[in-house]
Amino acid sequence: MVGTSFPRKHDNFLEVVRSYYQLTKPRIIPLLLITTAAAMWMASQGQVDPLLVLVTLTGGTLAAASAQTLNCIYDQDIDYDMKRTRKRPIPSGRVQPRHALMFATVLGILSFSLFVIFVNLLSGLLAMAGIAFYMVIYTHVLKRHSTQNIVIGGAAGAIPPLVGWAAVTGELSWAAWLLFALIFLWTPPHFWALALMIREDYAQVDVPMLPVIAGATETTKQILIYTLIVVPVSFLLIYPLGVSGALYGCIAAILGGIFIAKAIELRRNPEDLPLAKSTFKYSILYMMLLCAGMVVDSLPVTQQLTASVGNYILGFLPM
Repeated sequence: MVGTSFPRKHDNFLEVVRSYYQLTKPRIIPLLLITTAAAMWMASQGQVDPLLVLVTLTGGTLAAASAQTLNCIYDQDIDYDMKRTRKRPIPSGRVQPRHALMFATVLGILSFSLFVIFVNLLSGLLAMAGIAFYMVIYTHVLKRHSTQNIVIGGAAGAIPPLVGWAAVTGELSWAAWLLFALIFLWTPPHFWALALMIREDYAQVDVPMLPVIAGATETTKQILIYTLIVVPVSFLLIYPLGVSGALYGCIAAILGGIFIAKAIELRRNPEDLPLAKSTFKYSILYMMLLCAGMVVDSLPVTQQLTASVGNYILGFLPM
């Protein structure tokens, strides 16, 4: 893949910087950082070191940027064939593949160095494992060969909370792995909703995404199944693990109810592309607000307030 090249277009310096920035697919990264931060707050029981957060999120940003740049290099052929992606830096000729490879390598080295020097080895190894899994398992092995590509490949996007937890504690608890499982299970309904919108693009380049091979009806059925799994899993942080409390539970219940309702509506209208778009956008909002709920619930002031309210209510109950 790396040997493929396109005519180079000369840009001014700011345009060159912009092209390399676009290689990292920056719109994807914030959600990865939110899940990382949520894990850090939970692991530290709401009392995380701000400097540690800054370093960890910086390292995570560099690792994600490296992975996305490598993905752009590998997928340059199908990016060129799809109208939606033809203007990306490599297929448009604004960045040469070999230069993108050097850029990705530097980003990966910087990420690992930051983690090892300022955080710990485990977090650095997990960040590198995320890059490797994304490129080898998802991009190379699965993406062009299996309808289950995004299901198994979703593990790469579920690694950031492991990085965040390891950054705080130096180890991985059951709670950390549950966060991993939560994002792993959330990824299929999230991505398949997007795939429904752009299935013609995937069909054009023979990428066997589920909507292309199985059709919209089966895809929306799978979206509903995974949504019905991920919502109950989100409550396992409360019981039996006990790392989240009542406030998080209320937030998870409201968000989960809306998510299930949208999945049911999409299941009933599998060809409704605006509805698929709405479901896709809500899936992002769901994960962002769920993580925000984890953070707020973990704060000492929240724990104290929840305990006070609980004691107040108990005071009115007959003994």
